[in-house]
Amino acid sequence: MTTAPAITVTHQDLERLEHLLDSLDDFGPAAEALDDELARARIVPREEISSQVVTMNSRVHCREEGTGKDYHLTLVYPQDARQEGNVSVLAPMGSALLGLSVGQHIDWPTPNGKQLKLTLLDIEYQPEADAARAG
Repeated sequence: MTTAPAITVTHQDLERLEHLLDSLDDFGPAAEALDDELARARIVPREEISSQVVTMNSRVHCREEGTGKDYHLTLVYPQDARQEGNVSVLAPMGSALLGLSVGQHIDWPTPNGKQLKLTLLDIEYQPEADAARAG
């Protein structure tokens, strides 16, 4: 098994995600995976997060290394995941994307048990970076 890449999460995202986890009736494998990610994350104030790090509601561009297929995804809370292109933070891919930096990769298990290697190529939109630009 490969070592998970280092991740960074904002205080604000941490608080909201902990609240989400606390509100779940069924704390299954998806919630455990997110909880594990949060436990190993470096936590920083929102204004100190790099624009190159995936935060909640970030839109990302990543590539599956085996096929070269590109994905443009937005990391969202579960209630917003129904829209095409959105991935829930409680989905295996979503919890793996949280806190990832451009250039890092994740091994993403598919439902059929196959492992895909996804590389984060770009962050097309990040709320914190957008807020900093707006002043």
